[in-house]
Amino acid sequence: MGSKTRLLPWIHSVLNDLDFESALDPFSGTGCVSYLMKAMDRRVIASDFLNFTSTVARATVENNSTHLDGKAIARLIDRTPATHHFIEKTFNGVFYTRPDLQFLDRISGNIGQLQDPHQQALAYAALFRSCLKRQPRGVFTISGDLSHYDDGRRDLRLSLEEHFLEQIEIYNAAVFDNGRKNQALRSDLFELPRRKVDLVYLDPPYVPRADDNCYVKRYHFLEGLSCYWQGLPIDEKTKVKKIAKRYTPFSYRRTAVDAFDRMFARFAKSQIVLSYSSNGFPDLDQLESLMRKHKSSVRVFEKPHRYHFGTHKGVERAAVTEYLIVGS
Repeated sequence: MGSKTRLLPWIHSVLNDLDFESALDPFSGTGCVSYLMKAMDRRVIASDFLNFTSTVARATVENNSTHLDGKAIARLIDRTPATHHFIEKTFNGVFYTRPDLQFLDRISGNIGQLQDPHQQALAYAALFRSCLKRQPRGVFTISGDLSHYDDGRRDLRLSLEEHFLEQIEIYNAAVFDNGRKNQALRSDLFELPRRKVDLVYLDPPYVPRADDNCYVKRYHFLEGLSCYWQGLPIDEKTKVKKIAKRYTPFSYRRTAVDAFDRMFARFAKSQIVLSYSSNGFPDLDQLESLMRKHKSSVRVFEKPHRYHFGTHKGVERAAVTEYLIVGS
């Protein structure tokens, strides 16, 4: 949801024409744009207000050299029975098979045995992706008997442990050193420590014209898994065992315009690249007007795009125009 992976070549073409050595991505999400800027040899600070996304950025953006080696993998897949069974007890009949849930309890404890924070982050990143691939539609809004989603794909045939071992290899291969000291933080945008950077890439949640933009609703299981639900009470009245939604002013029409204005003011001394979509609120004219309050030059780059998340070909809102609004 919201990932810019398929738009990366276009985003690169715009960023590559801008003069910057350091960049902040305070809505890093999947981390793909932060990773792109790292690959462009820039110093990158990635941040997100969710723990699981921040952990992925720690594994791929902040981490320049650490891998999950044979010793670490052996510790991770150690089959000593788990001492805690929270996941098995809580999510039985909700998500995954009982062996998968037992694996999640066991691997959660084993990750905690790793001493290196970047190895821990890599292990969690591999585990999150494994959970997404194993779950039909890749979201945690559906539960129970999901056999009607089984279209024979390989991802639904593999166990979580089999996925995990494959994803370790993939994430290990993604680690590289760009010669810069990059950082991954967990923070709300307006609580971030103020740091001087040349460019800020902004990809806030869109206020959609239909449906909703709640990442916690769709990925609550991963957020809980990232900390073994410590400090995250579960709403037992919900079928999928949701956790509380985190507030952001960008998600509501009554607060979004002011939030954009404050955000542009906060980064007025840096180049700003805002990623937004034609199916969001505020609209393009409003966003340009807000940015011109803080920037003397504002340019708009457009690209037709079709979202595939949670949609089908008959859904008109799947076809949008993506914007990159550059203020300098």
